[in-house]
Amino acid sequence: MALTSDPPSTAPLTKDPAVTVTATPPALTELVVVPVRHPWRWVAVAATAVLLVQFAHGLVTNPGWEWDVFVAFFTTETILQAVWVTLQLTFYGTALGFAVGIVLAFMRLSANPFLRSVAFGYIWAFRSIPLIVQLLFWFNLAYLYKELSIGIPFGPSFLSFDTMGLVGEMSAAVLGLALHQAAYAAEIVRGGVLAVDEGQSEAAASLGIPKLRQLRRIVLPQAMRSILPNAANEIISLFKGTSIVSVMAIGELFYQVQVVYGRNGRVVPLLMVATAWYVLLTTALSVVQHYVERHYAKGSAR
Repeated sequence: MALTSDPPSTAPLTKDPAVTVTATPPALTELVVVPVRHPWRWVAVAATAVLLVQFAHGLVTNPGWEWDVFVAFFTTETILQAVWVTLQLTFYGTALGFAVGIVLAFMRLSANPFLRSVAFGYIWAFRSIPLIVQLLFWFNLAYLYKELSIGIPFGPSFLSFDTMGLVGEMSAAVLGLALHQAAYAAEIVRGGVLAVDEGQSEAAASLGIPKLRQLRRIVLPQAMRSILPNAANEIISLFKGTSIVSVMAIGELFYQVQVVYGRNGRVVPLLMVATAWYVLLTTALSVVQHYVERHYAKGSAR
């Protein structure tokens, strides 16, 4: 008795080469494919849709939003000037922060233990101290140092600056934002460089390509694919985080909105003005991020 079943044989049933008869399996009954049903998924979709419609209905019909006040103040000169100050703080903080952050990143990647220790100490300190404390420290720098001088270390000075006139509100804000941003930028850049396979540098070195050119033409273009998403997040966070400089009475967007609603009492529509500008500019930054990422993604497998 056979313990296994053989598949239906297709060998000829007769030895006559002129006649070929094969055994075929019976015809299968036509099957009806029924798609998988997800009733709870549709319940979730319906519930979410109802909530969204209710929220939109409230935005339109609730008089507390005061959309006429929102429209009246959205493009006033005061608000536009505040938006410009916010963009300046973001640009200078990002440019200086990433410039210092790149230096710190390569110090951490250095084979020199002293440079690695200094970079690690900087990153540890500026990530540990709250940003508002750093801003207030730089704003009150003249309290600690009456003047700054350039000269021989621990020796005579050749040039001196009065810190009271050198570090004002705007410069203190840019300095605080940039140095704070540098600590995070350093780790973003370091992570992107480490994500590039070491074989790339080894192959370039075997071809006799100089170190600086390896970094500029081989390592960094590949590292940018890892750097850009995190860097864009940091820039957007810095853009929104500029509102913290309102403690220094700098006329950025959130500070000016506070000043206006402090005078007229229209808190909600003025907050919506600030919210709308933050959303619009963040969306613009996200669009720029998309195209820059697409540029550096050329030739990579997706």
